[in-house]
Amino acid sequence: MNTYGNLFRVTVWGESHGKALGAVIDGCPSNLELSEYDIQKELNRRRPGYSIFSTPRKEEDKIELLSGIFEGKTTGTPISAVVYNTNQKSKDYSALKDMPRPGHADLNYLLKYGNYDYRGGGRTSGRTTIGHVIGGAIAKKLLTREKIIVFGHSVKIGKIKGDITYYDNLYKNLNNTNDNTKDTDSNNINNNNYIDKIINDLDNNPLRTLSNNYKDMEKYVLNAIDNNDSVGGVVELIVLNLPQGIGEPLFNKLNARISEALMSINAVKGVEIGRGFEVSELYGSENNDEYYYKSTENNENDNQINYKSNNCGGVIAGISTGTPIVVRVAIKPTPSIFKVQDTINLKTKTNAKLKIEGRHDPIIVPRVIPVLESMISIVLVDLLKEANKI
Repeated sequence: MNTYGNLFRVTVWGESHGKALGAVIDGCPSNLELSEYDIQKELNRRRPGYSIFSTPRKEEDKIELLSGIFEGKTTGTPISAVVYNTNQKSKDYSALKDMPRPGHADLNYLLKYGNYDYRGGGRTSGRTTIGHVIGGAIAKKLLTREKIIVFGHSVKIGKIKGDITYYDNLYKNLNNTNDNTKDTDSNNINNNNYIDKIINDLDNNPLRTLSNNYKDMEKYVLNAIDNNDSVGGVVELIVLNLPQGIGEPLFNKLNARISEALMSINAVKGVEIGRGFEVSELYGSENNDEYYYKSTENNENDNQINYKSNNCGGVIAGISTGTPIVVRVAIKPTPSIFKVQDTINLKTKTNAKLKIEGRHDPIIVPRVIPVLESMISIVLVDLLKEANKI
């Protein structure tokens, strides 16, 4: 299936070396101010050539809106958008027609469907996530209206673990800005400025990391490049200001929907919510997030329920708690590497050696972050609509 969502639906289409790629978004409310720029700025974050660590393929990824917008606002009808391919080099893949690339979908798709577009991976290429980001840009615009913030950052590159993560230190400064305490206004200003700085810093870092040891991460990637290899990593996603009560047990849980959406991205091999696998090593007394009432000077909001910790990552029993959503995602190394690899020749039915040519990312982690943010944003808008919050 190429459509995701129930009430907010995103259908993505296109191939890496086809004429174009795009998306159709159905279920977006009317009167949302939306321009091509709103979508373009998100596409620019994932397009090739983002940094020295991305593929040298040069694509402008210029968005064209075809429907669903009138006089700068959504009409409530399907929004259709297209991005034309302009720099594909299909001849680079001619040798792959009969020799499937290890780690790619080539063989599995060919065995299942019998007809496979091997040029740049066709429908399985990372380039097809253009559609994800188109839908995600619109979802983000809707979330912004609700003051909900979604951002991701690299916390591990290969074997190099970063020193800035939500649970290590970010949680001290990342508070939900829809808090109802007495000093809300000053907290919101400081918190919003802090978040704006984080997002700006991330978009100006080639690996999209906040960690102080990012130079070690860069060296790790450069070493892989020198050895004709590639690198994976871990991304942490954080959602701020999602209200309590989002998610529908048992089979429409918030954490289940997030995991499903993120795992639909080809490069993703694992998802954990909150402390994730770490909770298997904790005692219940360490893992439980205890509650308390927050007191104020004038006894205002004394009935406001708060959490002493956020090990649950903002989700308990499949329902949002009102605390920040924390998700970590494992990203595999780019399967296209320039080392000689063993494969088979499907035409001659013999074993073969393969050296991949073309233009490829030595690491996909920084470019996949806007895609991850898009999918989690799509999930949130869909569930918020189900809860009549949008």
